[in-house]
Amino acid sequence: MPMFVGVTAGFGLAAIIILIGVFKLMWRVAEPNEALIISGSTHRTEGLGEGMGFRIVTGRGTLVIPGVQAVRKLSLDLNETELSVDCVTHQGIPLKVRGVVIFKVGDDFVSIANAGRRFLDQQKLMAELVHTVFAGHLRSIVGGLTVEDMIRDREKLTGQTRAACGTEMEKLGLIVDSLQIHEIEDPTGYIKNLAAPHAAAVQRDARIAQAEANRLATEAEQQAAARMSEATRDSEILQAGYQAERDKAAATARQAGPLAEAGARQEVVVQETRVAELEAHRREQQLQADVRKPADATAYEKRTLAEAERDARISAAQAEAKETELASAASATATRVTGEAEAAANQARGLAVAAAVKAKGLAEAEAIKARAAALAENQEAVVAQQLAEKWPEIVEAGAGAFSSIDHMVLLNGADGMSDMFAKALTMGGTGLGLARQLLSTMNPASANLNGTVSSMNGAAAPAPRVETVLEKIPVVDERAE
Repeated sequence: MPMFVGVTAGFGLAAIIILIGVFKLMWRVAEPNEALIISGSTHRTEGLGEGMGFRIVTGRGTLVIPGVQAVRKLSLDLNETELSVDCVTHQGIPLKVRGVVIFKVGDDFVSIANAGRRFLDQQKLMAELVHTVFAGHLRSIVGGLTVEDMIRDREKLTGQTRAACGTEMEKLGLIVDSLQIHEIEDPTGYIKNLAAPHAAAVQRDARIAQAEANRLATEAEQQAAARMSEATRDSEILQAGYQAERDKAAATARQAGPLAEAGARQEVVVQETRVAELEAHRREQQLQADVRKPADATAYEKRTLAEAERDARISAAQAEAKETELASAASATATRVTGEAEAAANQARGLAVAAAVKAKGLAEAEAIKARAAALAENQEAVVAQQLAEKWPEIVEAGAGAFSSIDHMVLLNGADGMSDMFAKALTMGGTGLGLARQLLSTMNPASANLNGTVSSMNGAAAPAPRVETVLEKIPVVDERAE
C-alpha cells in the first residue's frame, strides 16, 4: 500500500512537470515594440473581420499550439531612411534635395496586417521601399515649384511631400513620424546668384555701417583725445597751483620764526610801554595821594580854620560890639583901636615875610649868576674843580675794570700793570671834551636865560648847575669793553 502511494505521487509530480513544460512551449508574449502574427487556423481579429487566416497579438501573452500554429514577430521600432533626390524645378533648374524620413509600422491592427503581408519576411527592405516612394513624389512636387518657393517656404515642400505619400504609406501599413528637408544643393549656382543682389546690398549696408562706425569711433577718439588734453591741462594747472601754494606755505613757514620773534619783541615792547604808562600813572596817582591831596587837605584845613576863627572873631566881635555898644561908647572906641592895631600887626608880619622871601630869592639868583659868570670866564677851572670832586669815583670806576679778573698774566711785569691802570684811569677823562662842548653850547643859552630872568619883575632865575652837567659825563668802564 505505501508503495502504491509513492508511485502515484511520483506520477502526479511528473504530470505537473510535463504540464508546465507544455504550457511554457505553448505560451507566447508580445513585447511592447513588437507584434505577434499567429497563423495556422482561422481566427477572428477585432477590426479585421473573420477568415483572415492569422491572428495579431500586441502587448500581451497568448497560447499557441505547437505544430499546428506558426508564430512570427513584426518589429514596431522606428526606421530611418536618407533622401538624396535629383529634381528639376518648374523653372528647369536642376537641384539636389537631401533629407531624412523617420517611419514605423502603425500600431493599429490594420497597419500591422498590411505591413505583415508585405514586410514580414522582408523587413530590411522597408527603408529602400520608403526611399523609392518619397523620391518619386518629391520629384513630382519639386517640378511644380520654383527655387524661390522652395527656399522661402520649405515647410510647404515638406507638407506636400507627406500628403502625397500618405496614401501609399498607409497601404504599406507604415506611418511617417518625421520628414525633414536638410539641404537643397544648387549645382548651377542659381541660388548663389539669386542671393548676390541681397548679399551685395547687405555688404553695402555692412560697409556703410562699418564706415559710419569708423567715423563715430574716430570722432569719439578725437573727443577722447581732446578731453585727455583738457584733463592734462587742468591737471597741470592744478599741480602748478598746488606747487605755488606749497611754495607759499614753505616761505610762510620759513618766515614764521622771524615773524613770531618780531611779534614777540613787539609784544614785549608794547607790554613794557604799557607797564611804563601804568607806572607813570601810578606815580601820578601816588603823587596825587601823597602830595597834592594832603596839601589840598592842609590848605583846606587851614582855610577852614581861618574862616572859622574869623567867623568866630567876627561873631565875638559883633557880640562884644553889641555888648560894648550897649555898655558904652567908650568901649566901642577902644575895640576899634584894638582891631586897627591887630590889622596893622598882621600887615606888618606879612610884609616882613614877603621881604624875607624876596631877599632869599635875590641872594640865590645872585649866587647862580655869579657861578654862571665864573663858568663863562674860566670853564677849565670849574671843570677841574668838578673833576677833583669826582676823582674818587673816577678812580673807583677805573679800578672796577679789574674787579672781575681772577687771574691775569702780564708780559711786561709791573710796567705793564702801571700802563693798564693808567689807561683805565685816563679812559674816565674821555668825557672832558664832551663836557666842554656842552658848556660851550650852553653859554649862549645861559646868557639869554639870564637876560630873560633879569627882565621878569626883577626876580632872578636859577642858572644851569655845573654839577648837573658834569654828572651827565659818562664814566667809561673798562669791563664794558
